[in-house]
Amino acid sequence: MDNELTVVDAKEQNRYEARDANGGLMGFVDYRRTEGLITFLHAETLPEYQGHGVAGRIASQSLDEARQAGLQVRPACPYYQQYLEKHPEYADLVAEAGR
Repeated sequence: MDNELTVVDAKEQNRYEARDANGGLMGFVDYRRTEGLITFLHAETLPEYQGHGVAGRIASQSLDEARQAGLQVRPACPYYQQYLEKHPEYADLVAEAGR
């Protein structure tokens, strides 16, 4: 399935999307972006793709792109909170609570 999965930043919809080889939606995460900060609000994988690593691919790419853009991350979504706990390599991206 990995070769069939593409993650794109659908900026006009404020979300990252995972799409299959035919362009079909597999999953997404909604976000809100402000100066220097991206808040991940809600992640969802369509039922037929759950358990195939779709959400993890979206999370890793969106976090890598946040790093490249110099953004801090606020994980408002429970999935992102758990993902960041399991992937300490992204800990430096997490915004302080008061921000």
